[in-house]
Amino acid sequence: MIRDLDNVRAAISVDMNVICFDLEGPLSPQDNAYEVMSLIKNGDIIFETLSRYDDFLAMEGRENYEPGDTLALIVPFLLTHGIKEADITRVSARARIVSGAKNLIARLKTSGWDVHIISTSYEQHAHQVGAALGVGPDHISCTRLDLEGLRSRLTEEDVTCIRRIEEDILNIAGDDNETMFKRLNDFYFEELKETGFGDLFSEVRVVGGARKVAALERIAASHNLSPGELVAVGDSITDFAMLGRVRDAGGVAIVFNGNEYAVPHANVAIAGTDIGLVREFAEAQARGDDAVKLARTLEPKYRDDPRVDCLTGANAEKIKAVVKAHSRFRKLVRGDAAKLG
Repeated sequence: MIRDLDNVRAAISVDMNVICFDLEGPLSPQDNAYEVMSLIKNGDIIFETLSRYDDFLAMEGRENYEPGDTLALIVPFLLTHGIKEADITRVSARARIVSGAKNLIARLKTSGWDVHIISTSYEQHAHQVGAALGVGPDHISCTRLDLEGLRSRLTEEDVTCIRRIEEDILNIAGDDNETMFKRLNDFYFEELKETGFGDLFSEVRVVGGARKVAALERIAASHNLSPGELVAVGDSITDFAMLGRVRDAGGVAIVFNGNEYAVPHANVAIAGTDIGLVREFAEAQARGDDAVKLARTLEPKYRDDPRVDCLTGANAEKIKAVVKAHSRFRKLVRGDAAKLG
């Protein structure tokens, strides 16, 4: 009877420990969409332009637009250049894993944690990297992409329209954001709707911003938990809403090698070349200890690699210093992808 009661307690413990990771950044340094676009001539330039445009739309608060919708913005170019889903998988196959990530997830799972990934990434990439980390598709929320289905709807006139905007992106001066963004607004919110796509953002529902929050809340509800009982780990503009939701609900929101969009919305900041230290804060949460207090305690000890900062009550000066410190490690770990929002 006592043994049965212990088994029940163990089952409850397993159900109560939930952690949600962003994929690109915390777990893998590759920006898969950027790498896929780089298969196209001048694709890197187009992607970087659209990434800036994505930041602009997200900060502007455009209705029905979420941070990370860059993965929708690039779809017309993938189609007109003959990129296939197999190309996404092929590029994904060379993705590296962030140091310590595989061991971190394995140890968390051994300790009874339910590990989820919430990613803007296309499913072809997220599922492949998830498999390498020991996280199955049923524990991954990501962006579904049916390239062949979308391609079948395009006419020659549609392709011409897309080729025209591609030329305009390459011809407009790189620092003339006002002209560039006006042209892109015309294309995405007027011209493209007259093509076989219709409303691109309804066809490609990227898991970013509020959609990450919705995924996190579904995960929490499936365990009869509130967001404040979860641990979330992110690094970029697509994560700030998710991090803020967990932090404001009293949970542990960890920014790992974050940028200026993500850092202000977390309560724990970890910078470094290895993500393994996340386990210390996850286990503190599981024990019922104050993970934020732990961050404050560890600040003097971890000031380089890794670096720990407590962000609760942090003023603008401290946030700026943390962003600067994280920028260095972001470049070390993510390379060219570090410059993207």
